[in-house]
Amino acid sequence: MRILKKKPEVLAPAGTLEKLKTAIYYGADAVYIGGSAYGLRSRAGNFSYEEMQEGVAFAKKHEAHVYVAANMVAHEGDMKGAGDFFRTIRDIGVRAVIVSDPALIETCMMEAPGLPIHLSTQSSATNYETLNFWKQEGLERVVLAREVGMDEIKEIRNHTDVEIEAFIHGAMCISYSGRCTLSNHMSARDANRGGCSQSCRWKYDLFELDHQGVRQSYSAEETDEPFSMSAVDMSMIHNIPDFIENGVDSLKIEGRMKSIHYVSTVANVYRKAVDSYCEDPAHFTFQQAWEDELWKVAQRELSTGFYYGTPNEQQQLFGRRRKIPVYKFVGQVLEYNDSSKIATVQQRNSFSVGDKVEFYGPGFTHVYQTINQMWNENGEPIERAAHPMMKVRVQMDAPVKPFDMMRKAK
Repeated sequence: MRILKKKPEVLAPAGTLEKLKTAIYYGADAVYIGGSAYGLRSRAGNFSYEEMQEGVAFAKKHEAHVYVAANMVAHEGDMKGAGDFFRTIRDIGVRAVIVSDPALIETCMMEAPGLPIHLSTQSSATNYETLNFWKQEGLERVVLAREVGMDEIKEIRNHTDVEIEAFIHGAMCISYSGRCTLSNHMSARDANRGGCSQSCRWKYDLFELDHQGVRQSYSAEETDEPFSMSAVDMSMIHNIPDFIENGVDSLKIEGRMKSIHYVSTVANVYRKAVDSYCEDPAHFTFQQAWEDELWKVAQRELSTGFYYGTPNEQQQLFGRRRKIPVYKFVGQVLEYNDSSKIATVQQRNSFSVGDKVEFYGPGFTHVYQTINQMWNENGEPIERAAHPMMKVRVQMDAPVKPFDMMRKAK
């Protein structure tokens, strides 16, 4: 079977309507969101039907798609109302639904015909026989397990033409394909029904009790921080050509609970990398600025996950972080006046006169500025933007655009 070397979609997370619009504005071809039920991110904000309708309309206006994650493991009673849910999101215009539970898949097929179904990564699809099975069942796309290697992706693509989606950036679960019950035990919150408390990210002390019951601690002696079983994050920015050459249809960014600073930055970087490779594969050159940009947002250390081998202890977080982001998100441009060269900025973190800041926008544009003058909404000069969400006017040396983001070094 011939590999179809088409441009893959950049698929970004959107935990809220604001994040949806941000992701699409910054280059995402599609976003995935959660509805009011059946998803795995109960604290991600999630969408009412009204918000979903607005988000779908915005996406269509910008020639993008919206997918809805309904990938919970359904227990008895969880199926109630699923048919109505799938019919409603179909009628709203959602492009597809992402599901893992076979009963929810069957319900969607029976109750909401015409709504495409994508198999969630929670189902651990790791071979082409599995992908062909789900294609025969009527699914349009399969999100591969994060444990699949790049050589396996090549083999899978050579034996199936079902759409393939693969993760390229974001958090990695310490458990296989996210199927974990540690949170259930530690905090009585069901990880597979949307309530994961990320117990693997907690800090633990490793100790033993001697025959007299005296506690002997190990982790405090051996590391600067308590023991952890947390995985580092994934970043495949260096390896975009491999995904494209192996026929992956969708490149997925994790992080429905991340900020608009994170969503805008990561979508912007991968949009640029994908476009650069597809424009001229023979002369493609990796740009270090792309990786540097990713390090301006808050995240854990980065690795390539399982794509090029099984992760070792260097891909887990033991002790102190080896690299820490040095920028913080401080504002978003609301408007810019060309004649006065003044930008109106909505504050997200405090900044002051004298600060050196960076504005960035879609298309990987950057403007660097020292804040010399700024005013509040009443036109009064101020030295510091200290109040959350306050609007300030900033004198600019170069033009910026609405929706550009502003950050500064910590």
